[in-house]
Amino acid sequence: MADKRDYYEVLGLSKGASEEEIKKAYRAGVKKYHPDLNPGDKSAEEKMKELNEAYEVLSDPDKKSRYDQFGHAGIDPSYGGGGGFSGFSGGFGDMGDIGDIFSSFFGGFGGSTSRSNPNAPRRGQDIQAEQTISFMDACKGTKLKIKIQRMETCAECNGTGSAPGSSTDTCPDCHGTGQVKAVQRTPFGMISTTKPCLKCGGKGKVITNPCSKCRGAGRVSNYATIEVNVPAGIADGQTLQVRGQGHSGINGGPSGDLHIGITVRPDPLFERDGYDIRTEVPIKFSQAVFGDEIEVLCIDGKVKINIPEGTQTGTVFRLKGKGVTKINRNERGDQFVKVVIEVPHGLNKKQKELLKAFDDSVTDDKYSNRSKFFDKLRSVLNKSL
Repeated sequence: MADKRDYYEVLGLSKGASEEEIKKAYRAGVKKYHPDLNPGDKSAEEKMKELNEAYEVLSDPDKKSRYDQFGHAGIDPSYGGGGGFSGFSGGFGDMGDIGDIFSSFFGGFGGSTSRSNPNAPRRGQDIQAEQTISFMDACKGTKLKIKIQRMETCAECNGTGSAPGSSTDTCPDCHGTGQVKAVQRTPFGMISTTKPCLKCGGKGKVITNPCSKCRGAGRVSNYATIEVNVPAGIADGQTLQVRGQGHSGINGGPSGDLHIGITVRPDPLFERDGYDIRTEVPIKFSQAVFGDEIEVLCIDGKVKINIPEGTQTGTVFRLKGKGVTKINRNERGDQFVKVVIEVPHGLNKKQKELLKAFDDSVTDDKYSNRSKFFDKLRSVLNKSL
């Protein structure tokens, strides 16, 4: 136990970190040390194992509570599930049992001291993973293969922890009850208390011939590749839940789930707004003046739109049903195309003369926005005089 690093240190956190802080730190660690991102790097693989071990404990409220109180001894079965703390030597006897003592008289310190059955089925922990996909894959949906590391039921012993052909024995200390009695001297006299048995961890049974593969734990750490369907319409920052693909359960309990945080890479042409898509298309001055039919790119391919004569820069055209598929619905958003008139540059002398002649020939009333602007400006100036 002495060579284990502090789990908070592994995640780069301070003791007492919140559930959200723990989850965020774990996800950051996965992005940094996942084997797929560090092929052949043994140190990254070891750090990934440390991360998984730390997260498995600190993400479980019960295990986290015992770890915060007793350290690694609180979550190691060989220490009796956290009952071995005896660091107080004051006049009230063993501080590790003071709650049990007061519970005999007053019902404990504001809560029950009953312990859960260590032989009861327990659900496995969830696993957090991260995956980056393209903009188009988010719009249309895709399939991913994700490699994860998880605790799985030992195939050698089927999760019993005992070597094949052997069985567990009744604990000699508690005689199969899972509890032992202890007598302590207190300010109230000699008090008899009942505690979980340290030898068997409260299970009432001990493994005399541990499985060589899992060393009596009943679970082993393995890598698994999971195929996941990403639905069309998923957005950046959303999480996919894959049920039953987390860590295996204990004592026959169900497996946890796999939670995949999705990051969507930005696209150089398209910008997503909910289920709508927005894009900008540059057009020539002449196209805006005379009108034209242009091709614009959608996520399904090219579409033609008509640019009316006299189109102004910033005009937005709506392409109904050309946006993103709405998750689990047979509907799509729209695509909004904003046209921007590009002013030509590098004109030669003749081109400038032609453009100047054109400009001189067009009266102000042909520029509706310009006329409105100057009408408003004159109104403001007249009021101020």
